Amino acid sequence: MKKINHLFIFVTLICSFITIFSEFDKGIVIILKDASIVLTLLFPYILNKLFKLDIGESLILIWIIFIFMAHYLGVICEFYNKWEMFDKVTHTFSGVLSSGVAVLILNKVKSKNILFNIIFILSFSLMCAALWEMFEFTCNALFGGDAQRVALTGVSDTMWDMIVAFFGSIFVSFFYYLKKE
Repeated sequence: MKKINHLFIFVTLICSFITIFSEFDKGIVIILKDASIVLTLLFPYILNKLFKLDIGESLILIWIIFIFMAHYLGVICEFYNKWEMFDKVTHTFSGVLSSGVAVLILNKVKSKNILFNIIFILSFSLMCAALWEMFEFTCNALFGGDAQRVALTGVSDTMWDMIVAFFGSIFVSFFYYLKKE
């Protein structure tokens, strides 16, 4: 699995650098936005090193796929603007990813209460979705833009983002329950 993760990282970085070099004429803000994929892609490895965590290669693979979807395809290649449902697919996957992090936390604390664990997984995922939407809102307020598409949808886009993330966490919770029972 580690070799697969490294291959996906390599491919994502190559694709990103090709795109970045093709956008040099668009200004430093665009270049920095595109180049930030390096840090976000390597984030699990940085966490592993700094905090001596064992995130696990399967969760890292989910992270890499998520970053490829959300950052490379969504932001750099502008799929968010080209395919309306791309945002919902990405937010559903974020619910799966944040639920995986919740399971990792539960494994570290060795909680045995299945009902508590499922509520924790769902709550953790909803918290991550809400924090992300607050981050988007703050960036929109500070720097302009409309990442939440408020002008077009009111609060519908934000609410649907949180709902589909919740569906992703329900999916993980279901399989978590089956595995633990």
